[in-house]
Amino acid sequence: MSYRQDKIFSLPMLHLNQWQFDQQVADVFPDMITRSVPGYSIITSMIGKFSHEFVTSHTYIYDLGCSYGTVTSCIIKNLKATNCTLIAIDNSPAMIAHCKKHLQQVMTYDNNIINIIESDICDVTIVNASMVVLNFTLQFLSLVKRQQILKSIYRGLKPGGVLIVSEKFHFDDHEIQTLFFDMHHNFKLSNGYSRLEINQKRQIIEKVLLTESIENHKKILFAIGFTHVEIWFQYLNFGSLIALKY
Repeated sequence: MSYRQDKIFSLPMLHLNQWQFDQQVADVFPDMITRSVPGYSIITSMIGKFSHEFVTSHTYIYDLGCSYGTVTSCIIKNLKATNCTLIAIDNSPAMIAHCKKHLQQVMTYDNNIINIIESDICDVTIVNASMVVLNFTLQFLSLVKRQQILKSIYRGLKPGGVLIVSEKFHFDDHEIQTLFFDMHHNFKLSNGYSRLEINQKRQIIEKVLLTESIENHKKILFAIGFTHVEIWFQYLNFGSLIALKY
């Protein structure tokens, strides 16, 4: 399936508006995220593999901040459990519209069900869950809301359940932070973005994307009650953690 190319920031902008996952962003999102986030396709594919290992029958699976439903579709392809309900949630109407279109052929698969919901993920009650995914979602929430939603996820996960959290990280070591920042910049240049596009997008998105260190993510997850937490993938300043509840 082909998608429109991201040209949102290709021309100089007199006024840089607040970042939003609006129609303009949603229409080019698959191109934008694969050209901007190192390892994105590996992460989404492996989340599907994790679902094969951890999802149990008669439970719920949550894709919080589902955007196009890429993670949802990877879970579907790998799921061995039966009688599950997969809930894909996003607060962007434009993203939800694309997600429904993307997943319309598999809205019901075997004896499992997919529900696609337009809602604030902070308003969702997690229940009877064997797997919850926050794939580059948590970083757009305030620090207070992050704590609230992680606690809600922990309460709603069944023993043996798994949480996957993918994020952009920052590093306290200044040399490492600078190195990874520069290499990420070069990664985007190599994927066809101009310096103008990179700089304009960065000025907007850095106002709403609040990064934390890997160590702090682990500390928070352990404090909430997860018994095993580790980073399972990292590519420069992007990566993904797994947290297990036992």
